[in-house]
Amino acid sequence: MFFNTTDLKNQEIYLHLYKTADENIEKGYVPAYYFKIMRSIDDVEIGQCDLRIGYNDNTKYGENIGYEIYAAFKGNHYAGEACKLLFLLANKHKMENIIITCSPENIASRKTCEYCGAELVGIIDVPEWHELYKSGQKKICQYIVRLDK
Repeated sequence: MFFNTTDLKNQEIYLHLYKTADENIEKGYVPAYYFKIMRSIDDVEIGQCDLRIGYNDNTKYGENIGYEIYAAFKGNHYAGEACKLLFLLANKHKMENIIITCSPENIASRKTCEYCGAELVGIIDVPEWHELYKSGQKKICQYIVRLDK
């Protein structure tokens, strides 16, 4: 089910796989990869990202890709570059689209989505049953990336 990920690198960064998670039907979780984002020039960890494989009601709001860049490394397009590398892995899984969501107020994440070619579907309401709603997030920006086959 899980593919080799050692090819997920470019001139600036590489993704270091540190764990995978199998599907959990009871919780509505799809299989997932979890990575540390590493800077190529000095092997420093600059953030984390993950890719959730497949689609369900949870990924519609909770997304296929998550990312975090640590404060000292923000402003270098590292999150966008990590997303582009994750698109390669999603293609291996024959995914047609990637959903990325963020808070409407999160301008940096919105710019990251645009940088990596995502199209804004809209600002949508989060349903009351979803974990995001329970944590206080009532609306999200939903972006989609249509992957090339």
